[in-house]
Amino acid sequence: MANHLTPGKLAGLRSISNERGVVAALALDQRGILRKAIAREMQVDDVPAATVEEFKRAVTGALTQYASAILLDPEYGLPAAKGRNGAGLLLAYERSSYDAAPPRLPFLYDVWSVRRMKKAGADCIKVLLHYTPFEDSAINDLKQAWVERIGDECLANDIPFVLELLGYEMGGNEKSKDYAKARPAIVARSIEEFSKNQYAVDLLKIEVPVQMSFVAGTRYFCGDHVYTRSDAQQHFLATASATDKPFVYLSAGVTNDQFIETLEFAAESGSRFNGVLCGRAIWQDGIGVFARHGAKGLNDWLSTTGKENIMRVNSALSAAQPCQPLG
Repeated sequence: MANHLTPGKLAGLRSISNERGVVAALALDQRGILRKAIAREMQVDDVPAATVEEFKRAVTGALTQYASAILLDPEYGLPAAKGRNGAGLLLAYERSSYDAAPPRLPFLYDVWSVRRMKKAGADCIKVLLHYTPFEDSAINDLKQAWVERIGDECLANDIPFVLELLGYEMGGNEKSKDYAKARPAIVARSIEEFSKNQYAVDLLKIEVPVQMSFVAGTRYFCGDHVYTRSDAQQHFLATASATDKPFVYLSAGVTNDQFIETLEFAAESGSRFNGVLCGRAIWQDGIGVFARHGAKGLNDWLSTTGKENIMRVNSALSAAQPCQPLG
């Protein structure tokens, strides 16, 4: 796991971990999709950047007291970072590309660098890469070189590099049964690749290796079978075996109940994992409250339902292991 870390990288990982050394972090680096979601709930075409910033300030101020860290972005999130209740700070370095068609090539912010993000208070640098090992080799070569450059930049500034990997299907339908069949190999082979020393990644943020709605016998089984429970458990174990790096799970926009079941299933499988960077499974239902009732209504929701959501996720981390030495 995270052996032979430099002092800055070790300090950064400790800053985003709880007292057990587990990452219990809140993800709030959504940009375009969050802005569109707020506008949709408000029934308007768009909202000002200040509205997105207001939402992020409210969520950060209310929920970071229950989180080990928060992931924010430099586009809308820096004002929120000032009110994070002493929680660690991860900053997103990549420009959002969720809406792009495959192969979803990555881009960085033009006016930001790792040096500038560290100066702005970042404890860790996070980048998102859309990746599948089944893509054309010329595309993947470009993406691999991109990750190598960021890894070198983080090494030069002695700050942890957190790589988020999201798989995709060339046809663009990641909710399909065919993609569910391919997903375990996509996840495992992707993290195996980016665990190589040349990338200098310190922590991986990954999808769970199966689409839980296709696992027979789960609470949210869609009725279309791809994996048995035993199959799914083996995929969790194979994913953990594909890397010697610490890794955390993302929630991928599922509901709080669905994510809790996923974490319980990971624990039941006996798979190693080192925490979560969980976003929409905690705060997404607050968007509609914010749209209808403003900041006051959102704050009321955050102090009750939002708090309950994050505390449930924290409780589900009992099986998670430390991502770095506690000494």
